[in-house]
Amino acid sequence: MAANTSDARPDPDALLARAERGQRGHLKIFLGAAPGVGKTWEMLVAANAKRKAGIDVVAGLIETHGRSGTIAEIDDLETLPRLKIPYRGQELEEFDLDAALARRPALLLIDELAHTNAPGLRHAKRWQDVQDVLEAGIDVWTTVNVQHLESLNDPVARITGIRVAETIPDTVLDMADEIELIDLPPAELRARLTEGRIYRPDVAGRALQGFFREGNLGALREMALRRAAQRVDRDVTSYMRARAIAGPWPASERVMALIGPDISAENVVRHAARLADALRAPMVAFHVERNDDNLYVQSALDLMVQLGGTVVTVSDTDMGHAVLNYAAAQNITHIVVGRHGKRPWWWRLRRRSFAEVLTRECTAYTLHFVPLPAAPVKRVAILPPMEPWVPYAISGGILGGVTILGFSLGNVMPQEAMGLVFTGVIAGTASRFGRAVGLATAIAAFLLWNFFFLPPVYTLSVSDPRDIVALAVFLLVGVITGTLAGKVRGDAEAATARIEALRRISLFGQRFSRAATLSDLLRDTAEEAAAMTTAGVVMLSGKTGLETGAAMPAGTVLDEAAQAAAEWSFSNDMETGIGTGTLPSVPWRFLPLRANGKAIGVLGALPKSTPPAPLAQTLSTLANQAAMALERVQVTLQTAQTVAKEDNQKLRTALLSSLSHDLRTPLTAIRGAAETLASAGDALDQPTRADLLASITQDTGRMTKFLANIMEMARVDTGEITAKRERVHLADIIEGAISRVSGALSTGVHIADSAAYAIADPTLLEQVLVNVLDNAVKYAPEGSRISVTALREGAKVCLSVADEGVGIPPDEVGSVFDSFFRATRGDRVAPGTGLGLAIAKAFTEAMGGSIRAQSPRLDLPADGLPGTSITIELQAA
Repeated sequence: MAANTSDARPDPDALLARAERGQRGHLKIFLGAAPGVGKTWEMLVAANAKRKAGIDVVAGLIETHGRSGTIAEIDDLETLPRLKIPYRGQELEEFDLDAALARRPALLLIDELAHTNAPGLRHAKRWQDVQDVLEAGIDVWTTVNVQHLESLNDPVARITGIRVAETIPDTVLDMADEIELIDLPPAELRARLTEGRIYRPDVAGRALQGFFREGNLGALREMALRRAAQRVDRDVTSYMRARAIAGPWPASERVMALIGPDISAENVVRHAARLADALRAPMVAFHVERNDDNLYVQSALDLMVQLGGTVVTVSDTDMGHAVLNYAAAQNITHIVVGRHGKRPWWWRLRRRSFAEVLTRECTAYTLHFVPLPAAPVKRVAILPPMEPWVPYAISGGILGGVTILGFSLGNVMPQEAMGLVFTGVIAGTASRFGRAVGLATAIAAFLLWNFFFLPPVYTLSVSDPRDIVALAVFLLVGVITGTLAGKVRGDAEAATARIEALRRISLFGQRFSRAATLSDLLRDTAEEAAAMTTAGVVMLSGKTGLETGAAMPAGTVLDEAAQAAAEWSFSNDMETGIGTGTLPSVPWRFLPLRANGKAIGVLGALPKSTPPAPLAQTLSTLANQAAMALERVQVTLQTAQTVAKEDNQKLRTALLSSLSHDLRTPLTAIRGAAETLASAGDALDQPTRADLLASITQDTGRMTKFLANIMEMARVDTGEITAKRERVHLADIIEGAISRVSGALSTGVHIADSAAYAIADPTLLEQVLVNVLDNAVKYAPEGSRISVTALREGAKVCLSVADEGVGIPPDEVGSVFDSFFRATRGDRVAPGTGLGLAIAKAFTEAMGGSIRAQSPRLDLPADGLPGTSITIELQAA
């Protein structure tokens, strides 16, 4: 068995990629884990060093964010004027692409790669501007944070609770010729934030409790380090391949599980999964198709998919050669293989075990041999692949044995019977080894029968005319038998290929069902196409035509002929490329992705040669399943957008209704009182005039309170509320709140000695109590009792406001803290915006507490009004 070192030529794909990069500008990305780690500053420091060395450096656009260190570094650099864009009554400043192309510096600095441009510019995204600059032959340095990568959008949202709106495709990072990781420990970054070196102090406080929590920063740092390590590994691999340096190149760990048709197959997968988890490495299950494949193989491959690995199956007569070639090509570092049970002595004389072959040949890899299960069951025997000459040797041995047997039984077996024996040998060898071996056996048997058994013996001449006929019939029957047996074997291999296609289709479905986002689905589709051929690409319809959504291997780019074939396939809704009647000279095979009766994109695959029928059918099935999965993802996104629009419409309707009612009513009263004073002011007595003025003052205060609630809710929604955490005296807070609510002066107050103090923001807590008391006064009958009680429950202080009012319907208790919600009783809806309790909930949670409502109150008589109790829980001081 030869290793893959037989071909010492450089990888042409790696050389082509390097040549293409040499034709455009050099791109360097300063990658960070979070804002404030110093990406822009590091870029400017390095750029100033380049300028001092005589390089023409220009700052295309730098965002200083008011940081003194950044401003100091940019002073000595030539800076392009920003392009001013009017937008919705304000003026936005953007990167001037045309000015940069006209200036043509040697090195251009462009900050914030993931930025979204203002509407009306040439490109929607800044990274697209960078592409144009690179194509013009200008070197670019830029900055980006790891959370802006499209593939990490969902993990970042789950970790931080914040969905990053501005993202860049992962392929943009792959475009970079150099990536410099700007790393900073989370504790040091938080210290910078506390010192006000990143954000203003009021913003920094909120950031420390939100995005910049230490756990969030640690996870983002790990993502950045891992992505940088993957890039370094890919660079090392490309370097080695371009220079024909034999692998593997262990810049990072990769685990490969070898799957065979035996009982240890699933054990191999589980061991590989544990190893990959410990090494934090990707894993792949590798299987070489054999005639004796069984359910062990399928169950092991399914298990690998369930555990998050990938599956690769190949057809090769030399198992060891296939394993070594794949391991070297994919830079595998660990190979996991199962042990075999004891072999009989005669089997060991015949050939070496596969484990022995691996031990001798895989000197560049770490081998892991997995023990057999504790209670093995009967399993299918495994035979290592045979050399091409072995079937002919076996056939010759059988013919020799039959000839010797014929001599031994010459007295009892007539010579005619040997023809039948030889015919059976022909059929058996053809069905086992194929048509070529069967035909060779037929010719050899014809010669042996004639030479050894037909008179005159030991010559190839025939004396009896009947023997001539018998020989002719025998040769004809032998050839037909060998041909038919070989055809049966070919049909069996075709059936095996169809079974493999069905297995792959099953894997497609499992993989696509797990794809949660569009980027995951596109990547999985491209990987499956590449696994069946040599490369895969998925292109979707965009504003400017077909746009590449995913490509495997990363960085795969279509030439003009392939792009034209893809466009034709999309426009005409038909397959194009190699093996089709349209543009067959193109080495790619393109299949349209159809959804709702029309093409939405194209799947491309790059086979080694014209794809056989089973592969073409499997690619077609992959395209169909990918299209259905794309349709499912698009429907899910549209449904989510529709729900969001409906929610927004409900909020808008509620706000307009509230504005219509709660502004029109006081305005009408103010207008009436003002008109009365204006028309009959002198005729009115002093008490009447004072009453009208008081009415104007009261209604003006009502409008002011209404607008204040609207503004407070807007502050909550935009995250501008920052809560202090200090020890407060509840009696002072409650007294201040009662004094601010009209109709609450008779409120009863009871504060337990153990609940006199709590941890809260005094201003926010007082506003919470004002809103809750105002709600109690609004819904309670005049003269009924309202009480405020503070009790200690463990490490919490429970502050309750209870009324004896109409209560809340049971089905509405869970909604009382929603924006614009107002409880109803019969046809009665209390006046107000429906924002008071929503603001109270937001303020309470900002202070680290919680708020809940209970109605009816359990301490009131069942035959009276149900009443309501609202309880605020805060940390005890």
